[in-house]
Amino acid sequence: MSLWSSYRGLSPKTRALFGIGVMAWAGIGLWTESKVESALGMQPSKEEQEALDRQMAVRVSRVGGDESTQLQTK
Repeated sequence: MSLWSSYRGLSPKTRALFGIGVMAWAGIGLWTESKVESALGMQPSKEEQEALDRQMAVRVSRVGGDESTQLQTK
């Protein structure tokens, strides 16, 4: 029996609770990520963060135009 058919065999209430549990687990992970990174010494230095911000900048151009502007994402 495949994982998908096992999941489909659960009652709708159980599937909903499972989905809520997965979303809660992901939310907890996102909420504690910075704390865990700092505890493990994995936070990027200021120079590394600035280099990443420059690389992640988004270029947007007008349709039919050759002008482009650079937006900083934060």
